[in-house]
Amino acid sequence: MPANQEPTTDGDPAPHGWLGTRRMAAGLREWAREGVRSRAWRLRLYGLLAVQAGIAAAIAWFVAYEVLHNPSPILAPTTAVGIVAASMGSRLRRTVELLVGVILGLAVGDTLMPFFGIGAWQTGVVVVLAIVLAVLFKGGGSLLTQAGGTAVLIATLEPPVRELSVPRFVDAAVGGLVGLAVGLLLVPIHPQRTLLRLAEPVVGPAAAIIHELAAALRGRDLADAERSLRRLRELGPRLAALNDGLSAAQEVGRLAPLRWRERDSLAFHTASIQHLERSLHSCRSLSRRLTTALKDEEPIPEEFPAAIDLLACALLTLRWTIQAGAEPQEARQQILVGVEMIGRAQGDPTRPHVHRLGYSGLIAAGEFRTASHDLLIASGLDAERAAVLVRRAVDGHRRT
Repeated sequence: MPANQEPTTDGDPAPHGWLGTRRMAAGLREWAREGVRSRAWRLRLYGLLAVQAGIAAAIAWFVAYEVLHNPSPILAPTTAVGIVAASMGSRLRRTVELLVGVILGLAVGDTLMPFFGIGAWQTGVVVVLAIVLAVLFKGGGSLLTQAGGTAVLIATLEPPVRELSVPRFVDAAVGGLVGLAVGLLLVPIHPQRTLLRLAEPVVGPAAAIIHELAAALRGRDLADAERSLRRLRELGPRLAALNDGLSAAQEVGRLAPLRWRERDSLAFHTASIQHLERSLHSCRSLSRRLTTALKDEEPIPEEFPAAIDLLACALLTLRWTIQAGAEPQEARQQILVGVEMIGRAQGDPTRPHVHRLGYSGLIAAGEFRTASHDLLIASGLDAERAAVLVRRAVDGHRRT
């Protein structure tokens, strides 16, 4: 019977391709489960933003309509929602960018529309000029977007009356202040919880990829090693999101009175995330060097992939101990044992003239120690203590 066919209940071989169909169905089920998990994670992470945006929009509209007596309060709630959407970054910086963008859009729109009227080409010209001015101000993406968006509102929704410039700017300022107040004072994010949730799609996949790298080294499979390197690089956007979340958490810890009591805990999580990111960057360099070692057919002793497996295990162990608030002694031990194994992979200390690693392998060993050092700091150790432990692990191998 062919290898790709399975027996049926009556003893005849299954139709050709049945096994492939089953695998495809299993893959689709896994894809669907992963999609559900991903959406659930995004809902837990960004659900509070929906609440913040709704509250900010309602308050901004009320203030602009009832207090400022604006019969058409468009800019106030629009700007408030834009500020809330900046929660995974620096809200203060984004507030300034949004308000500057509003000013530019208002200036261009209110200057040109009374002369040229409302129409398709007029709208296009106003948007181009507003964005050009924003570029000249060296603005970022938020400033460019807000300048162009405000120009569109002025060109299409508002009458071209020059005297409305001040009320429009006041509306935008009110929206910015309301969005800032809601995000930092009324309903601030939980900084530690946000950081842990942002770390979820980074740590788990990174550990899995590092395990795959170790397997590729054992089998000297260059294609799998290159795939691992590519997947580590693909974690870049997730690391960027984690870094934005770190900025938001630090800002909340400084400015939100409801979160001031959590500053000490936030300081630990901030340092942990920063050094976790550095460790993963070192792992990417480690993967690149080991891929080069495979290309150059350099020797890779069995201790090297074993140490890489330990580093991946330490990542996962560190994650759950931090989540549980426990002391990460096991993770530290795994890291240090890995450092010792890298020392054994380099060579026999009694025969210093014999090298078990090639040029790229020796550089990879250094990257491993750097990643280990940063991961020890992420576990709560200071930099000096982490360096001492790494040196002891290296010296312990040399004495054996």
